[in-house]
Amino acid sequence: MRETFTWGHSALAATFAAGPDDGVLRLVRLGPPGDTPPSKGTPPSETAPSEGTPVVEVLALGYGSEWSGQRGIETVLGGRLRYRGHRARVDDGWHRLTLDLHDPGSGLTAEVRLSSPDGLPVLRSEVRLTNEGTGPLVVQAVPHLVLGGLPSPDALDVHWARNEWLAECRWAAVPLRDRIVDLSREAHGNASRVALVLSSVGSWPTDGHLPMGALTERATGRAWLWQVESPVGWRWEAGERGDGTYVALGGPTDAEHQWRERLEPGASFTTVPAALALAARGGFDTAMAHLTAYRRAIRRPHPDHTALPIVFNDYMNTLMGDPTTERLLPLIDAAARAGAEYFCVDAGWYDDTDGWWDSVGAWQPSTRRFPGGLQLVLDRVRSLGMVPGLWLEPEVVGVRSPVAAELPDDAFFQRDGVRLTENGRHHLDLRHPAARRHLDATIDRIVGGWGVGYLKLDYNISIAPGTDWDPERGHAAPGAGLLGHARAHRQWLAAVLDRHPALVIENCASGGLRMDGSSLALTQLQSTSDQQDPLRYPPIAAAAPTAVPPEQGAVWAYPQPGFTDDEIRFALAGALLGRVHLSGHLDRMTPAQLDLVRDALAVYRRVRPDLPSAVPFWPLGLPGWTDAWVALGLRTGDGRTYVALWRRGGEQPERTLPLPHLAGHALRVEHLHPAESAAETTWAADRAELTVALPRTPSALLLRLTATDDEGGRPNTLEQAAS
Repeated sequence: MRETFTWGHSALAATFAAGPDDGVLRLVRLGPPGDTPPSKGTPPSETAPSEGTPVVEVLALGYGSEWSGQRGIETVLGGRLRYRGHRARVDDGWHRLTLDLHDPGSGLTAEVRLSSPDGLPVLRSEVRLTNEGTGPLVVQAVPHLVLGGLPSPDALDVHWARNEWLAECRWAAVPLRDRIVDLSREAHGNASRVALVLSSVGSWPTDGHLPMGALTERATGRAWLWQVESPVGWRWEAGERGDGTYVALGGPTDAEHQWRERLEPGASFTTVPAALALAARGGFDTAMAHLTAYRRAIRRPHPDHTALPIVFNDYMNTLMGDPTTERLLPLIDAAARAGAEYFCVDAGWYDDTDGWWDSVGAWQPSTRRFPGGLQLVLDRVRSLGMVPGLWLEPEVVGVRSPVAAELPDDAFFQRDGVRLTENGRHHLDLRHPAARRHLDATIDRIVGGWGVGYLKLDYNISIAPGTDWDPERGHAAPGAGLLGHARAHRQWLAAVLDRHPALVIENCASGGLRMDGSSLALTQLQSTSDQQDPLRYPPIAAAAPTAVPPEQGAVWAYPQPGFTDDEIRFALAGALLGRVHLSGHLDRMTPAQLDLVRDALAVYRRVRPDLPSAVPFWPLGLPGWTDAWVALGLRTGDGRTYVALWRRGGEQPERTLPLPHLAGHALRVEHLHPAESAAETTWAADRAELTVALPRTPSALLLRLTATDDEGGRPNTLEQAAS
């Protein structure tokens, strides 16, 4: 007899069924309660109990796959794990379900741990494997979340994001059928081997692509949007089975990342989580609103998430890693006059030479750069009412640093007994107590002793595939060593914040190359890019909320004294719907130019109370890298809408933005930045279209839109608005 059960809450319902013949558990329906099944393909609720995708797949040495190929599903163990029971509970606003599965032949037990925030259509999943057998079991891959029974590839578009140094968050979308060829299963009698696979390489988890993707159904606006919350290697795939489209989220794996986990009898391993946001209508934007709310729900609480102080950083297009007392003091004074609340001294403060790259690691202030001592600089910052900050790259030690000789080899990444060197640096392994003691002493000296309240933690090398030395077990697969270090790094960061709860940490990796869900859940700010060209930053700034909530996304604003007034306003505009990372030679500006900076920061202080609860949308669609017009919108829960618009070129001086959630309403349209410009706006309530004219290039405009009437039944939920 088929055993079924349903779990969920007001915004999410999941139905599971164990096949009457094989006992394999399958997720046969997932969506809002009472939701209409997909319009095309085989509805998940109608999937045959012995044909759907098992809720767990496990690839292990000696077992392999049932159908060879590059797909991560159809594994032998996945088809042998039998349903033994489940447990459900609710705590702290989260609904939690544990599925218990077991394979008597191998002794493998799998616990699928599902959770969902109350009222949000977001499902989080992780898998814990335990070897209850009598011999070792070597696991090569285990997806964290497998979902089948989605509509046919013919009905879906697939979305993914390239993410490269200086060119982050570049989304694209194509029909899924363009990537999943139709093979005529009826003619061959076999399932497809085809899958669209994306994965990462190395220790920068967002180098190449964001660990995200989405499927949207064109006819209905349904959407499935996911993120793999791995601080290292990850993989996702979308493919076709007899019951429609499937998605499998996982990583690291043996094939892509040289990850393997040897489970001795009684040993366990838990995957990193993956999350899936659902939208019954409204497509990508609505699903992203839900994922944004979920990201806020899983992150570590911190006052910075609502305070959103303005940070001045001396690096970008300014001192560029060459700070001295003489250069810093005028900048500090000018930053305070402009309205900055934090002042961060970036790279170079610890080195007495002009080539600090391969000497980092001791983290003691340079005496040549600061003849009166670094404390003099930090005291000047405090005396002007700002919080001092410093740049640090904690996980690396330069080959010329004395720390490279002081710490044992086991405290560093190794391969085949050789300490790894990458771009003039060694990589610390934070599973080793000596490495942790070194960094704990560093942080406690800088924060507790010097009074630094802000740390920009950078990470400028990528180690692929990792270290094969395990401090506890000896040798291990390199990908397993890398994951072990990454988890130890998170534990170390959490302990730092426990000891110094007021400390604000910015997560950076050559800009946005470590922009993963695991890091976002722990640190307060996330660097979005190192892009130095203000004309190329708008598509990054506009798309950054796909990867990071607006109040965490640090966007550079680097006006210069050589800019025109329009260029100064343009350079500042990109940060006003995120976290302002102010830079530039403010100390060389005229009073009138500095007034432009002050005006923009005054606007930001008016806007920032809305950012911690606002959700993003894209009235012109997600931006293309060379688009002449770029737009980002934010919607608040109490009816305000913000729109940032950039014009970088093109012959058309005006653009029309569809805003369907404001249809039928009279609007008050406020030009927040710049308050006085040649921009013109026209609102057509019947068509829900806002036309904006920006006659000059480059130019930018920040608008606040507020409905001035209560007629027409203003939508009170995001999905009502999207429909």
